[in-house]
Amino acid sequence: MSEKIAVLGAGSWGSILANVLDENGHDVRLWSYNPKQVEELNTEHTNSHYIKNFKFSPSLVAYSDLASALVDVQTILFVVPTKAVRSVAGQVAAILQKTGNQPALIHASKGIEQKTYKRISQVLAEEIPAANRQSITVLSGPSHAEDVARHDLTLVTAASENLDAAKHTQKLFMTNYFRVYTNPDIIGVEIGAALKNIIALGAGALHGLGYGDNAKAALMTRGLAEISRLGTSFGADPMTFIGLSGVGDIIVTATSSNSRNWRAGDELGRGEALDDVINHMGMVIEGVATTKAAYELSKKRGVSMPITEAIYQVLYEGKDIRTAISDLMQREGRSEF
Repeated sequence: MSEKIAVLGAGSWGSILANVLDENGHDVRLWSYNPKQVEELNTEHTNSHYIKNFKFSPSLVAYSDLASALVDVQTILFVVPTKAVRSVAGQVAAILQKTGNQPALIHASKGIEQKTYKRISQVLAEEIPAANRQSITVLSGPSHAEDVARHDLTLVTAASENLDAAKHTQKLFMTNYFRVYTNPDIIGVEIGAALKNIIALGAGALHGLGYGDNAKAALMTRGLAEISRLGTSFGADPMTFIGLSGVGDIIVTATSSNSRNWRAGDELGRGEALDDVINHMGMVIEGVATTKAAYELSKKRGVSMPITEAIYQVLYEGKDIRTAISDLMQREGRSEF
């Protein structure tokens, strides 16, 4: 059945997910804080800063006014950058309190909040009272917006503590090219989604430095081990990390030039300064902030994450990348498991 759905965040991923929902027959309202972007979406049906050479469905309507976008919606999908989630969620809560509406919440953002080290679902639960919403679900997995735009075969997972909520998300998005599984492990899915961006930065840096496939495979494998250690320390299911939101997301993000985190790492490996990379990327590089949060969190919880620590030292302490790699390789020998 058709639903009224608000998609908050009109970046590459948010706008393409909105288009998928529109293709599935839903009444979709795509919200952006940028009036010029809204005008382009509504008049030209393009989002040229984020998705090149793609025409959005003419029936997809964009809004710059948040309250208007939320009128009578049954579902809200958050796809805003991690640093903006709490602010936007607070605005949504104020609107829902006035209207009395209780929509289902889904998010497809990938990150950990700075300083609080909280996952996106935790931030949403804190900012939007239970009386003003239904369950919270996360949609995640190996999925570049550019590939979904051209209907490449894509598999993701919908994770929630509430199985009915996960199945609701599954039904909203399922198409003949976009397949959705369900998973009860929201902790593992969110941690995998956030921390794979750190590994993508490292993989890009290896490419920029001229390293080959052996090095990249080693980084992804041992990076996944780190992510699993941190995730299971919070009670995540270890199996989640060999699924779509774990190894699947690492593969797609750490091997493709479509990944902005990979591209940022590649430029760092070629000798570009971090500030210059951030300034000319033009989009949020979630892995940079996530590296800091994950490093600090690993120290707080006593979890060994040497790759994350090395990338943190490069990004935030100015350590030479080649020196960081050399130090990793010369660590004392140990058992793999």
